[in-house]
Amino acid sequence: MDPSRPLIMGHEASGVVWEVGNAVTSLKKGDRVAIEPGFPCRRCKNCKAGRYNLCPQMTFAADPPYSHGTLRKYYKLPEDFCYKLPDSVDLDEGVLVEPLSVAVHASRLADIKVGQDVVIFGAGTVGALCATVAKAMGARKIISVDVNASRLEFVAGFAATGSYLPIRKDSPEETARNIKNVYALDEGPDVVLEATGAEICIDVGIQLLRRGGTFIQTGLGKSKVQFPIVALSEKEITMKGCFRYGAGDYDLAMHLLESAKVSVRDLITCVFPFEEATSAWERTKSGEGIKTLIRGPL
Repeated sequence: MDPSRPLIMGHEASGVVWEVGNAVTSLKKGDRVAIEPGFPCRRCKNCKAGRYNLCPQMTFAADPPYSHGTLRKYYKLPEDFCYKLPDSVDLDEGVLVEPLSVAVHASRLADIKVGQDVVIFGAGTVGALCATVAKAMGARKIISVDVNASRLEFVAGFAATGSYLPIRKDSPEETARNIKNVYALDEGPDVVLEATGAEICIDVGIQLLRRGGTFIQTGLGKSKVQFPIVALSEKEITMKGCFRYGAGDYDLAMHLLESAKVSVRDLITCVFPFEEATSAWERTKSGEGIKTLIRGPL
C-alpha cells in the first residue's frame, strides 16, 4: 500500500439507507441493510456466467490501492448489493452477513448433503460460521480443528458436534489418524473446509479425507505451499478454491438468519465506538474474542 495514499478500511458492514437514486425501487431512506461490499462490471464472461465474484474488474471495499472501505459515515453502492434486514435482525448482526456469506459460499461449493461428515480447520469467525452453515445443511458430524483451545470451546457450543486440539509434535499423518480415531470417522469425512490457510492444515485435511471426498480451500495463507498431491490423486479428491461469495450466497445467508437456522449474535464479543477504532484493531490483532465490531460515526 502506498503510504502517500491512505486507504479507508472496512468491508464487513451494515447501515441505514440515507439517500437513494431516482431509479431505485426496492429500498427507501431509513431502511436497514446488510452491505455486500463488492460489485462487478456485469459485462465480462465471469459475470455473464453467474460467477461475478471472479470479475477482474470487481470494485471491492478496502481493496488497495484506490477502493476505499466502509468504515465511514457514507458509503455508496448499487441497489442490488444492499440487502434489507428483517425486523428480527439488528444492525450488529447485519455486519456478520458478510462472513456468513463466505461460509455459505464454501458450503455450497462443497455441496454438503444431509448425513455427511464435515471437518473444519479453523475456529475463528469464518470457521465457526462454516460449522453452523454445515449444521443447517444437515451435516451429521461437524468437527472443528484449531490450536486455540478457547476458540474450540466456543465453536463446540456454537455449532460443532466435536472439536480437536492438535498435538504440536504430531505429524500430519498422525493428526489425521487421531481425528479419525477420536470421532470414528472410518475412512474419513466427506468434506473438509479449510479456513486457516496454514500449510499443515491443508496437509492434514488431504490426509484425512475419505476417497472421493471434497476439499474446499477457504483460508488464505502463504502464496505457495507444499501438500500431498499423491494422496489427493490416489483418493481422487475434489479440491476447490473458494473466493468471497457469489450469486445467491447473500440471499441464502439472509434466509438462514431470518429463519433462525443460523444465529450470529454469540459471535459478537464486543462493540467499540468509531472514535476507538484503533483499540478495536488492537483487540482483534491480539486474538481476543471472536468478533469485535466498530459502530460507525453518526
